[in-house]
Amino acid sequence: MSVRLLHLSQKALGFSNLLVSRNAIRMLGAPPEEGRSLQRKMKEYKKIDEELIRRVDIGLPSPRGKDRTLASERAKILAKVKKDPEMERLARLKKLDVPLDKIEVEWEESGLASLHIKQIADHYGIFDHLFGYAYFYPRIMLDVEFAQEGDKAVPVYRGNIVKPREAQKPPQVSFKAEKDTLWTLVLTNPDGHLIEENAEYVHWFIGNIPGNDVSKGEVIFDYLPPFPPAGTGYQRLVFILYKQEGKVDYSSLKKPLPCIDLTQRTFKTLDFYQPRQDFLTPAGLAFCQTDYDYSVKSTFHNVLKIKEPKYEYDFPEHYIAPQKWFPNKVAFNVYLDRYRDPCEINKEYIVDRLKTYDPFQKEKKKLKFPAAQKLLWRDLELKGKMPTWLQRKKIFDSMGWGRINDSK
Repeated sequence: MSVRLLHLSQKALGFSNLLVSRNAIRMLGAPPEEGRSLQRKMKEYKKIDEELIRRVDIGLPSPRGKDRTLASERAKILAKVKKDPEMERLARLKKLDVPLDKIEVEWEESGLASLHIKQIADHYGIFDHLFGYAYFYPRIMLDVEFAQEGDKAVPVYRGNIVKPREAQKPPQVSFKAEKDTLWTLVLTNPDGHLIEENAEYVHWFIGNIPGNDVSKGEVIFDYLPPFPPAGTGYQRLVFILYKQEGKVDYSSLKKPLPCIDLTQRTFKTLDFYQPRQDFLTPAGLAFCQTDYDYSVKSTFHNVLKIKEPKYEYDFPEHYIAPQKWFPNKVAFNVYLDRYRDPCEINKEYIVDRLKTYDPFQKEKKKLKFPAAQKLLWRDLELKGKMPTWLQRKKIFDSMGWGRINDSK
């Protein structure tokens, strides 16, 4: 068979196209619609075994049944309420009476409270930073308040701001519990350790609390006010309530009171919980955020007896490219200002400002449409004699743009 006849037979049977497509795929790869995208490749490259990262619920079971059944029931009630024309009419007229106390009780009893608190805690990274891949639904509602002068109190909800000066004394903690039960309350700060990176400071630790009477519990660590150093930003203060299966021996954790040594207050929630998970179950959660104020200095000097640290962020110097003989697409004066001393530039603008400033006269009002005014550079006599960079500078000065505004 001749070569020409062979090619004709391959073309008739479709073998030639198949051969060309195979060669193209081998050389150029699969087409975009069939090949893997960069995002898919990165996802497959960073793929982690789901069994290793699967989150585990370590909290109390729901007393009201399965959460999915409750969610469907709540969705039906919500849909029914939204279709109520009378409630919609009252809401539009701003006459709908909303009993907040009753709603809060129903919110807690329906199980939505534990779901919402768990979602908020996930958002703030509470479980990831304290328990790793474990989480829990706060079935027990914690009421935490820092008493102030008079009858005032600063509550702790779920991420609200509490200043260190407002948290100088131990908070008042209350929750619903039966008399024959035992509880453990821990207040920890996962963001404030001064030396170790993934460590916490325990600010308060009360164990073997009978019922809901915190004052009768065993003090493992006395209360230490928050002390976020200057420059560290916001820090989280997390209250965790554990339900005990019986009396727990915390003698190995106890330190002489008052404990002001920060090395002894180094704490890790996961290391504390793991060996005690058979008789401790996380049940309640509340947390707030705190940042530096003037009371932190007093806490360091008078309570901790150490020097107050302060932190600053060292910003890297702004990169300036090497100078060119012929810089394109940039104004002459703007380009040279990049390589001049900033003090010299500021002085130049202040001097220009003082030339037109009279302290005995009121400043002229800003023009509503400054671009519509006739400027010197627009005059026919000066337009040809003025360089473009100076024209641009005069436009910016008249419009109130650029660095000239910094000297005003």
